[in-house]
Amino acid sequence: MAGLLTGFITAFLFSLAVTPLIKKVAFRLGAIDRPDSRKVHSRVMPRLGGLSVYLAFTLTVLAIEPLSKELLGLLVGGTIIMLLGMIDDIRSIPPRVKLLGQVAAAGVLVAFGVKVAFITNPFGPMIWLNWHGIDFGILVTILWIVGITNAVNLVDGLDGLAAGLSAIAAMTIAVIAWYEGEMMIVLPAVVLSASTIGFLKYNFHPARIFMGDSGSLFLGYMLAGMSVIGLTKGAAVFSVFVPVLILGIPIFDTLFAIVRRYINNQPIFEADKEHLHHRLLAIGLSHRQSVVVIYGVSGLLGISAIFLTFLTTAQAFAVFLGITLLVFFAANKIGVLSTRAVRKTGQAELENRTDFSA
Repeated sequence: MAGLLTGFITAFLFSLAVTPLIKKVAFRLGAIDRPDSRKVHSRVMPRLGGLSVYLAFTLTVLAIEPLSKELLGLLVGGTIIMLLGMIDDIRSIPPRVKLLGQVAAAGVLVAFGVKVAFITNPFGPMIWLNWHGIDFGILVTILWIVGITNAVNLVDGLDGLAAGLSAIAAMTIAVIAWYEGEMMIVLPAVVLSASTIGFLKYNFHPARIFMGDSGSLFLGYMLAGMSVIGLTKGAAVFSVFVPVLILGIPIFDTLFAIVRRYINNQPIFEADKEHLHHRLLAIGLSHRQSVVVIYGVSGLLGISAIFLTFLTTAQAFAVFLGITLLVFFAANKIGVLSTRAVRKTGQAELENRTDFSA
């Protein structure tokens, strides 16, 4: 317990101290975010804040945690994904190149022995992913890591949103991993949460620095990797339900975006302003209120994930299904799954709001 407290305080203070320096570096390197029609800030902002989270996390873990093979893979892959995001923050990278970089970083984790071995089957035995000598676990792991990495990147639309959600998710992973005896991932998860909380002092509305892709990609990658390392080796229920709930906001928001764009005959990868945080703004919540509401939902999903660890697979599936249906109902209620006509109305409401200054 003393080691966890030391790790938390060290990472928090390091992130708190180094972020103002990173802000100056961002301006010098040209890592800035300019306002446009899709963004809710109205002035040029530095966007290299992810570097401070990365440094606080990596240096703290290296200083106080013995390195296992899997943890080393997480640090190496995390460095690759952070550098990829950092380059994109300074000078934009083509989407295909960015995707290849993400796949390569995910491949690093697999090379270090991190992979999903089975998938929960609520109606029978676990589904093992090694079939006739073909290891489909490698593909599933890469898809999971790349998917979560991009999902966290996708929710990075309001001051402090992605950072706060990541801190909540990391702490939830730490609690469940501790309960299940997966101590190797407990301290890194606590340190990741502390590094992000320290950064939040400068990133919460009104933000003085954005995390940029260097931060959102790094946090998504670390959360995805930690969930595989720490939550997929115990009871069968862990292999699907728990990680999905822990990372519920980015996962569901990405899923809603796909469904919404399909319904509206839009290209699946075309950006829009109908994500959860946009809709909360459109229905009248302020910037801070929207973020705090999403924090609250994420916290409830995290508590639900912890609760699932005490249930059988069948019970967990029933609870998970109920939560999923409730989330879809709520999303439809506020217009996240809106039709084209409703979306246009919401777009007009959103664009007419004047409290978006960052």
